[in-house]
Amino acid sequence: MFFFKLGTYRKLGTYCSAIFALAAPWLCPSPAEAQLASSPWSVTDQASVRLLSATEAVGATQDVLLGLHFRLKKGWKIYWRSPGDAGFPPALDWSGSENLSAANISWPVPERFSILGFETFGYKDETVLPLTATLAQAGQPLGLRAAVDYLACNEICIPYQATLALRLPAGEPRPSAFVHLINRFAVRVPGDGAAHGLTIEKVEASGGKTRPILRVIATASFPFSAPDLYVEGPDELQFGKPAVRLSDDGNRALLELPVFGIELFQRDLNGIFLTLTLVDGKRTAERRLRAAAGAGASSLPTATPGTDAIGLPLVLVLAVLGGLILNLMPCVLPVLSIKLLDLVGHGGAESRRVRYGFIASAAGILFSFLGLAAVLATLKAAGATVGWGIQFQQPWFLIAMTLVVTLFACNLWGFFELRLPRRIADMGEYSSHVHGLGGHFLSGAFAMLLATPCSAPFLGTAVAFALSRGATEIFAIFAALGLGLALPYLAVAAAPGIATRLPKPGPWMAKLRLVLGFALAATGIWLLTILASLIGGSGAAAIGALMVAAGAALYFRRRTRHWFERAGGLSIAVVAVLAVMAFLVPAGLPESPRPGKVDVGDSNGQWAPFDGAAIAALVADGKVVFVDVTADWCITCIINKALVLTQGRVKERLAGGNVVSMQADWTQPDDAISAYLARFQRYGIPFNAVYGPALPDGFALPELLTEQVVLDALARAAGNTAVSSRRPLL
Repeated sequence: MFFFKLGTYRKLGTYCSAIFALAAPWLCPSPAEAQLASSPWSVTDQASVRLLSATEAVGATQDVLLGLHFRLKKGWKIYWRSPGDAGFPPALDWSGSENLSAANISWPVPERFSILGFETFGYKDETVLPLTATLAQAGQPLGLRAAVDYLACNEICIPYQATLALRLPAGEPRPSAFVHLINRFAVRVPGDGAAHGLTIEKVEASGGKTRPILRVIATASFPFSAPDLYVEGPDELQFGKPAVRLSDDGNRALLELPVFGIELFQRDLNGIFLTLTLVDGKRTAERRLRAAAGAGASSLPTATPGTDAIGLPLVLVLAVLGGLILNLMPCVLPVLSIKLLDLVGHGGAESRRVRYGFIASAAGILFSFLGLAAVLATLKAAGATVGWGIQFQQPWFLIAMTLVVTLFACNLWGFFELRLPRRIADMGEYSSHVHGLGGHFLSGAFAMLLATPCSAPFLGTAVAFALSRGATEIFAIFAALGLGLALPYLAVAAAPGIATRLPKPGPWMAKLRLVLGFALAATGIWLLTILASLIGGSGAAAIGALMVAAGAALYFRRRTRHWFERAGGLSIAVVAVLAVMAFLVPAGLPESPRPGKVDVGDSNGQWAPFDGAAIAALVADGKVVFVDVTADWCITCIINKALVLTQGRVKERLAGGNVVSMQADWTQPDDAISAYLARFQRYGIPFNAVYGPALPDGFALPELLTEQVVLDALARAAGNTAVSSRRPLL
């Protein structure tokens, strides 16, 4: 225990105040500094507007990033570049500016406002319209003078004009106080949709000049939630709010929009160019397309073949089987020590105690699966990337698991007694190596967390179905997965004689605990190797050293607690400090580019980095393409490589001149790889696919590979029909 006098706390407060005072100029730029990159506000009763710069000087480049910053009173709005049925967008006149060649405005995605059947598009509250100013002479001072015309509307509309002036000197382009504000709105400017997994495929026009309708087909890597579409075309035309229909899997959308003003147009809609902006939550895509003639009523394209042909009841059965098989996968082997000690620790015990202990472990597994389902459903609703095992892409998770494994190993070695809070641990009337039902519950949760890097037969199908649907399906299927993983525990609970007939715990248990402690230590080393691929070898080594120091502190506590109890308490404090230091290690490391790693146990250079855009051209050239999506934390991937991809006839075939082998490394988060997996309705790895002249759209292989499966798939992709009489590939 550490004790401080009141005066000590006062001194600490004084020091903190002084530090804050010294840091304040950097944390909060002064008005004079802010003025360097901002014009004064032009203020009205309804709106305020000013001109911002992302840098304090022009630098040596030709372009400077600016922003037109609006703040609007509650209920008031300004308009987008295409305002809809009424209004006009902000317009700028740069006359009188110095050293300005051009200024291009970008438009973040707007909101739709529907009032009495009228549709308009614009911005409320606060917005920044990003601007790119091109200098006439690079490196010379820039003097900006902008006359801004804009319309502010609520129940009435009021036109305003503001004159804004901003001067940027020559010099080093240090980031200004407004760079993050400008960038926050710049990222909302729609692109081609690739980064968000959205594609606008085609637009059709039908109905002639009597009842014109636009039909737009769009696809998404992850299911749509509430898509909307803004259409820009000839000035005479206005486009209504779309009616939306989604495919069964939610990955394809048909949007139908009525068209108004056709009587003022000199022709029908066929062949006209339209700019389409697709919005789905925070996901956006923009594309300019020519409207093709439609054939009348259009049906929604069928869903991509895959899990959609399977009903929820069958998927639940597959999920239970996948969870059960997961018990045999190598990812679960690290927690064999916990399972084995659970079993042998009940030797000679009462059947009732055995039953309660294993039911508690099963409950821990189910609870953890439901918690994972809640996290994935929340992330999916927010438009984030979701998938099986993605938590192993996060350094904080790996550090936490390494710490937990270290503590479990030290507990098995007898360095300390793991005691949970009494209300949790003593939920039963008996104790074991983890003291009570609460400990058994936590051991089940731990087993589930270490199981997630693995995939198993049927598991991929179940996870793909869940993550392509809504929250209800996610919770139902993940509960079924948890039930499958917990079935061995429930089996022992149903037949406790399996455990009670074992020898009673004795001295032999100490040796078993020692061996199993080393098994958990090996698991910690494995976690550190994964961490090294995320934060670098030096960072992982530092965390490993901190874990060793924590183990040493616990060992010291055991050696001293009988004659120097205070040192034992100090050891616990040291362990807590070391744990905090471990979590701080990644933040203290310099950012480094992601290593481009292609290995697969090959030294001949036959594996190339994944390039999804090149696959179609390679197939058109007559090549066969084999794609391996892998990660350092995926043990099933490692087994596939060791036993199949780097051995025998498969290795020879992949090294052949007509096969291009690509590896996609998903150790760290990668939106492109996530989008690629989603095209096959896969949300976890291992994943392997084969392309070729006979399979231009690709063919997904099962999670567990065999030599015959890979060779048959390669032959089929090349157009060799000799494999057609063999057993199915899946």
